[in-house]
Amino acid sequence: MRILGIDPGYAIIGYGVLEYDGRSFKTIAFGAITTEAHTPFTERLSDIYRDMCTILDTYRPDTMAIEKLYFNTNQKTGIDVAQARGVTILAAAQRAVPVTEYTPLQVKQSVVGYGRAEKKQVMEMTRKILGLASVPKPDDTADALAIAICHGHTMNSQRIYHNIGE
Repeated sequence: MRILGIDPGYAIIGYGVLEYDGRSFKTIAFGAITTEAHTPFTERLSDIYRDMCTILDTYRPDTMAIEKLYFNTNQKTGIDVAQARGVTILAAAQRAVPVTEYTPLQVKQSVVGYGRAEKKQVMEMTRKILGLASVPKPDDTADALAIAICHGHTMNSQRIYHNIGE
């Protein structure tokens, strides 16, 4: 299964592409889509959409996992992230790539085994699971890889549970 993990944003959108066979992960690609701060927001959304289409067309994932949006103190930022997240999901939907959402708690639980893990713990476990020499930068990229790992683990556990129940 080829998984595209996405850490949504509008200045930096992290992505990670992994192959998962139910036992181990293979890193295919990772990086970030970036937009310039003083660019009109509609252009930023257009750039995100175009770059996401390129990623989807290049790596042809079977599925996409994206962090579920939650609002913290700044609602304007949350709304802007939601719009960027929407064009990201639209690009996947237009290619019939199924999208699954995960909360930060679910990602931490899946990658570290503890839902209240610190960000550095998640990044280090992501590095170890993928056998990388260093934690990918920017942080959004490492987060996207962690989201992809979470999806692989979740899909695998659901498959195992389904097989046991038959």
